[in-house]
Amino acid sequence: MINKTLLTSSARNIISRTFSTNNHVQIVEVSPRDGLQNVTQTINTNAKIELIQRLASAGINKIECGAFVSPKAVPQMSDSSIVVKEVMGSVRELSVLVPNVRGLERAMDILADDADDSNNISDDISSCVTEIAVFGSASEQFSHNNINCSISESIHRFREVTDVVKEHYPKVKIRGYVSCVLGCPYEGLNITPDAVARVAEQLVAIGCHEISLGDTIGVGTPRRTVDMLRCVKSAIGADANNNTTATAASLAVHFHDTYGQALANIYAAVTEEDIRIIDASVAGLGGCPYAPGASGNVATEDVVYMLHDMGMETGIDLEQLVMAGAFISDVLGQESRSRTAQAIMAKKQQSSSSLSSLGKGRCNSSR
Repeated sequence: MINKTLLTSSARNIISRTFSTNNHVQIVEVSPRDGLQNVTQTINTNAKIELIQRLASAGINKIECGAFVSPKAVPQMSDSSIVVKEVMGSVRELSVLVPNVRGLERAMDILADDADDSNNISDDISSCVTEIAVFGSASEQFSHNNINCSISESIHRFREVTDVVKEHYPKVKIRGYVSCVLGCPYEGLNITPDAVARVAEQLVAIGCHEISLGDTIGVGTPRRTVDMLRCVKSAIGADANNNTTATAASLAVHFHDTYGQALANIYAAVTEEDIRIIDASVAGLGGCPYAPGASGNVATEDVVYMLHDMGMETGIDLEQLVMAGAFISDVLGQESRSRTAQAIMAKKQQSSSSLSSLGKGRCNSSR
């Protein structure tokens, strides 16, 4: 029998809560954009295309495939138009980042060139790109340093984007990112849950169907994660399944693993706050250029391994996912940061070596 007097308030909440019966978790794969955008070496366009195709074949339904940003600012994303065109038939839900109306127009103009029927360009585009994403911050200093404007100015820019999408491309969904939800490279840990909630609330108000809450520098802990999520859910009116009746906004979490807390934070978000949308990056690719020592996004392989053991469904084939991570790691000339992938690949190599030794033994014994 559990002695509740010995439990922390957090543990008592876990025991007393009524959990969602939904055991499906959607993985949003961000490696082709967030994972690769800061890589300094030039990555071949065909390698990016193959990565996305491998991820889709592994069962990932939603992939952020590129960004329509300034090629000078982010040269790695300069081939996003080519990548998107090549993978649009392979990915069920294809998302791209657009920072402003200019980026949106660039994305839509390029895709419109590929439209089969000029009388139904809107429908053709929505069948190619199902979602566009805008990127804001809960930190004023980070907003100024990252996108050169204040938080209020960024919301104004995003409203211009969402207004165009709603008017001309009503079938295209809009995702809103909020960065620095648990800490900032400039403001430290002085980011309050209320500050995060205010930005999330404004993104919902301008039409975002989904809000991704990002621990950009990877300093969050499970306790602070839960506190932040509860505050945001209260502000946007999310129910137990993170849906709101008025706006249909959903919450996603996006963790970096700088302090090794990403999986613990995800576990808390899933079990305590019923979060069912998780951003992740295969092989742990990515990182924040403004955070020294940041070790990248949480690895998709590690997240999927944990979720499957929890009895959650993702629809993802872990072995194929590991191979996709191995592919892009080989392209980059680096080892995968996923501990799960490292263990599985080591086991494969050991098994292969054993079979090779067994074959040589048989060959020798027959002489």
